[in-house]
Amino acid sequence: MNGASREALADARERLNALTDHTSVDATRLADELASVTTLLDREVRLRRTLTDPAQAGEAKAELVGRLLGGQVSGEAVDLVSGMVRARWSRSRDLVDAVEQLADGADLIAADRAGTLGDVEDELFRFGRIVASSAELRSALSGKVGDASLKSAQTELLHRLLGGRAQPATERLVIRLVGQPRGRSLEGGLEALSQLAAERRDRSVAVVTSAVPLSDGQKQRLGAALTRLYGREVHLNLDVDPAVLGGITVRIGDDVINGSVAARLEEVERRMAG
Repeated sequence: MNGASREALADARERLNALTDHTSVDATRLADELASVTTLLDREVRLRRTLTDPAQAGEAKAELVGRLLGGQVSGEAVDLVSGMVRARWSRSRDLVDAVEQLADGADLIAADRAGTLGDVEDELFRFGRIVASSAELRSALSGKVGDASLKSAQTELLHRLLGGRAQPATERLVIRLVGQPRGRSLEGGLEALSQLAAERRDRSVAVVTSAVPLSDGQKQRLGAALTRLYGREVHLNLDVDPAVLGGITVRIGDDVINGSVAARLEEVERRMAG
C-alpha cells in the first residue's frame, strides 16, 4: 500500500491494538468476524467502492457499515470497520486488504495472549518451506476459488497436517489463507503472515539460506550483526539449500545480502560475458 492507504492501515492497526488491550475482547472471535467482512467486501465490488469513495462523507459511510453489519458481527468489529471507512484509501481494494490484515492480526494477538506467538511465527515459516519443497502439496492446497467440495477437502487435509502438531492460531491462519487466497500464492501468503507475526513481536525476520546448517555460534554472530545493522532485533528463519554452494544468503524484506559462492560465480560469468 502507498500514500493514504498506508496511513489508514497504520491507524486501523493502532485501533485494533487499543481495542484488544482489554482482555474482555475475544480476539479469536474478532478475527473470524473481520474475515467475514473481508469476504463480503471482496465479493461486493460496488459496496467497497462506495465505502472508499472520497466524495462521500466519512460519517455517512460509517453509518452504512453500521446498518449492514450491525447484528451480524460484534460491536467491536463494527467500530473497527466504521473507523476504517472514515479514512481515505488510495484504492478500493486496499480497504479489503487492510480488513484482512486486521483479521490476521487479531489471531496473532490471541496467540500473543496465549504466549504462543513465537511458536506461530516459526510454524508459519516451516510450513512455508514444506509447501515450497512439495509440488504435490502445493497443488492439493490450490484450486478453483469457490469450489465448495475442494475447499472442504483442503480444510480436512490441513487439519490432518496441522491438527495437534501446530498452535491453533497457526492452523486458523493457514486454513483461512488456503480458503481465501485472493490472488496470492500460498508461499507468498505464508511469508506475509510470518512477517506480520514478526512485526507483532516488534522485530524483523531474516530468511537465511545456507549450504549446510549453521552452528549455534554462527547463528548468534549473524543475529548480533544483523541486529546492529538494522537497529532492532532480527529473528533468523533458517533454510538449507545445497545450491548456494557455500556461504549464505540473507533476505530481510526487500533487502538481500548475498554471500554465496553461487552468487559470486554468477557475478564472474556476468563480467566475462560483458
